[in-house]
Amino acid sequence: MVEKKDNRLPLYYQLMDIIIRKIDSGELKDHDKLPSERELCEMYNVSRTTVRQTMQELEKEQLIYKQHGKGTFVSPKVINQSLLKFYSFTEEMKKIHKIPSSKVLAFDEIESDAKTAKKMEISEGTKVYKITRLRFADDEPMMYETSYLPLDRFPNLNGNDLDLVPMYTLFRDQYQAIITKATERFSAIPTSKNEAALLNIQEGEPSLLINRISFEDDYVIEYTVTIARGDKFTYSVELN
Repeated sequence: MVEKKDNRLPLYYQLMDIIIRKIDSGELKDHDKLPSERELCEMYNVSRTTVRQTMQELEKEQLIYKQHGKGTFVSPKVINQSLLKFYSFTEEMKKIHKIPSSKVLAFDEIESDAKTAKKMEISEGTKVYKITRLRFADDEPMMYETSYLPLDRFPNLNGNDLDLVPMYTLFRDQYQAIITKATERFSAIPTSKNEAALLNIQEGEPSLLINRISFEDDYVIEYTVTIARGDKFTYSVELN
């Protein structure tokens, strides 16, 4: 990298931009090792001082991390989800160049209890599907979800299908069900022993508890309780 005469950006900032572009494009992936200081100096024709300042700034931004005696590595991406519009886990993972997948842990037909019936605006005892899933990105567990769906809206739903096809895609293609709005409530909780084992984190680590209710016009077609890893997700909303 050679600074152009009319380029007023500091060299360390230009090098930062190059590395960030490689991370954003997927050329540099989570936990990939970065070249050494000496190698970066040679690759981009900059001084060691410039490289060190670049690394310091990238570390401040939590884009890289260092391991003593091993080198510098790309930090795992934290998913920053906007709350201004409806979103799906599958589509959000694809946006950041990760491969989403799901594993159905349990698939049952049950009679709704009082709490579930109230959330779904149905009579207590109405039959619903109860589906427990793990959601993965690049084979790393990210979310533990329990979903309740009305049996009469999704007849003959098969748990095996949900291992292969995203739930909302199945809603649309097989049942012509379109989610018109959704509400979500968030709270921070310590991860339980069972949840931690499934999510491959330590018991007691902070997680996000997310309650989502999805509607098709005025009818509830999904009630989902999600435990999302606190080290993997942030949520934001724009205030005007």
